[in-house]
Amino acid sequence: MDVREFSGKTVEDALTQATVELGVTSDKLDYEVVEKGSSGILGIGAKDAVIKVSLKGEEKEEVKEETSEVVETKEVSEKKETLDDPSAAIDIISDFLKDVFSSMNLEVEITSEYDEEDNTINVDLKGPEMGIIIGKRGQTLDSLQYLTNLALNRKIDTYTRVKLDTEDYRRRRKETLENLAKNCAYKAKRTKRAVSLEAMNPYERRIIHYALQDDEYVTTHSEGEEPYRHVVITLKK
Repeated sequence: MDVREFSGKTVEDALTQATVELGVTSDKLDYEVVEKGSSGILGIGAKDAVIKVSLKGEEKEEVKEETSEVVETKEVSEKKETLDDPSAAIDIISDFLKDVFSSMNLEVEITSEYDEEDNTINVDLKGPEMGIIIGKRGQTLDSLQYLTNLALNRKIDTYTRVKLDTEDYRRRRKETLENLAKNCAYKAKRTKRAVSLEAMNPYERRIIHYALQDDEYVTTHSEGEEPYRHVVITLKK
């Protein structure tokens, strides 16, 4: 990745969108404000803020993007340094999430486990109102995951990724997207026309690409700008 554009109601919103999409904290990014944005008058004439974002230094080399027939990937692979004190990091995560859920009046059981191989802390959430935490297509869960990553990595020296899940949502969503990919591929073959999917974040688009990478009749690519970027399935020539 060289430079990508992100937008939001404010510059801060656009920066938050960039960190969520790229899976890194803001200190790993360089950005330039293209448009500060404006609220307009009573909402009329409002303009989103727009920023250009690139990864700092070595981070650039750790992001790979492939938009050919095989697969598109946009992910950050952190150096595999091990965390000196996982229990302290888990306490930071737990305290942060408890404060968040308390302010939301939600009863949530938090279970965390450190994966030394991936230098990742996997957090599982359980409670009676998990639908609120998941949100539409997992957007609330993704935002909470970003904030938790930020809260942890502001207090420790070794960058450590935090992954949040609840009710096995991540796996279930992956299966849903894989089925969607196969159904849309079948439609493309049957109609002999390109099929455009709904806008998705990079992680979900990646699942679609992977699901169809070995299909001998169709290929996939992404079109559009964030946050409206989407996968298109076409017949191979």
